[in-house]
Amino acid sequence: MDFNGILNSKQSGIKKATLIMVVSVLISRVLGLLRDRFLAGYFGASIDLDIYFTAFRVPDLVYSIIFAGGITVSFLPIFSEYFKKNKEEAWKIVNYVLNIFFVLYFLFLLIFIVFTPQIISYLAPGFDLTAQATTVDLTRLVFVSVFFFGTSSVMAAILNYFNNFLAFSIAPILYNLGIIFGIIFLSSHFGIFGAGIGVVLGSLLYLLVQIPGAVSNGYRYKPIISFNHKAIRDFFDMLGPRIVSSSSVQLGMAIVTLIASGIGAGAITVFNLSNNLRYLPIGVIGIPFATAVFPALSKLWTEENKKEFLNKFKSVFMSILYFSFPVGILIFLLREQIIRIVFQTGSFGSEAVSITAACLGLYFLSTTAQCLGPLFLRGFFSLKDSRTPTIVALFFVLFNSAVCYLFVSNPNYFINFSQIVFGINELSQVKILGLVLAFNFSLFIEFILLFFLFYRKVGDFGIKEICINFIKIILSTIAMGGGVFIVLKFWPNSLSFINDFLWFFLTCFIAGIVYIVFSFIFKIEEVKKIFKK
Repeated sequence: MDFNGILNSKQSGIKKATLIMVVSVLISRVLGLLRDRFLAGYFGASIDLDIYFTAFRVPDLVYSIIFAGGITVSFLPIFSEYFKKNKEEAWKIVNYVLNIFFVLYFLFLLIFIVFTPQIISYLAPGFDLTAQATTVDLTRLVFVSVFFFGTSSVMAAILNYFNNFLAFSIAPILYNLGIIFGIIFLSSHFGIFGAGIGVVLGSLLYLLVQIPGAVSNGYRYKPIISFNHKAIRDFFDMLGPRIVSSSSVQLGMAIVTLIASGIGAGAITVFNLSNNLRYLPIGVIGIPFATAVFPALSKLWTEENKKEFLNKFKSVFMSILYFSFPVGILIFLLREQIIRIVFQTGSFGSEAVSITAACLGLYFLSTTAQCLGPLFLRGFFSLKDSRTPTIVALFFVLFNSAVCYLFVSNPNYFINFSQIVFGINELSQVKILGLVLAFNFSLFIEFILLFFLFYRKVGDFGIKEICINFIKIILSTIAMGGGVFIVLKFWPNSLSFINDFLWFFLTCFIAGIVYIVFSFIFKIEEVKKIFKK
């Protein structure tokens, strides 16, 4: 079997590309859940895991600054434009971009390695001196992964252009396997640093799997650099706002970490574990659809084919809406079962399960909005408009910081809500719920702004049809929820992993059947696409 040939094969068509990414991302997310289960089992909701999650804040921020946290969406339109005109020139531009970022990385490496202690002291003021010192060392280790992720982002742009989505999609799988290896085989000797070594190993594998695909499509590395090339100037014109946008996201997470560090040990862990789970529907639904349609949207807008652009955008919007809304409701209804299955092991006890489940349940408020977010971002980028998302992102940071502080500093407003809905009344846990609720509210407001501004930019992309479909989706989801409630009444009160997993699978299967049946009854267009021969 020609493994290299399969890995570097090209996938034509949005449906095929989306399917490959959905399957790959699903595997990656499952491994991500397994990774978090091992983390929770080995370290529990403890200061060690708080340190682990805090150690990512500085590297993630630096990655956002020098690699813009998603160079593919900024570089792809420019590479596409030049490759059509002059292939040799296009490959030169790739090397210019790559080498510029190499220089920037090592400059930031020197700066941040020196000043990491000061940064951590401001980032996690709730940590004692020992915890801060450990966080500094782990941050420096994780910083190595920025180099591998940054280089791979350039390779990913090449793979996306040539519709080589397989290697691009496998990369996150290898990353999670690297971390799992570090937790299982290295943590017993190196403690939380074992997981950090796994992060570096996983990021290296993330890069290595994408290089062959880029090479097979014609890329050859050359140590050349230019700041004056028109493509580089255009690229940085687009990248500038993207840097601000991506950095603002990481800055927002840093502020959340700062606030959570003052709540108490385990607060950062609970927030991050529930936050990682909320990425599952985004990764499986939102990002694959948006990534697959992005090259088509870019080409259609470049060709001034606005009608087809709007039709494609509407079609993907409706597909994401159809899958994401019931998934969000399902996560809320099965929140306790999900957390028990994923995290309840080893040092992660029942109290940690309860508060993490409550936090996860709150994310249903913004699940659909978060899944649609990547589509709107790529919609703006296909228009070569990176400034609008940047302004929205900056607003999100300011708004989220204010709301998070307000909700955490006034927990008494949420005690009754927490007690009635989740059975939680301990003050520190109520504060964590307030933090997650504020974060959700901010995410939803961010989506509303993106929706409104994109509508103003491109015009009507089928709002009436989308609204009619959404009403049908809500009705089908209500029927699905009824089916879930019935199954939950028969769910045995057991903490057995196998028992919970089998009942969870059965519940999801019944929920899916009910949702599909009512989708046919209400004649939802998306279900016809699924079963179309």
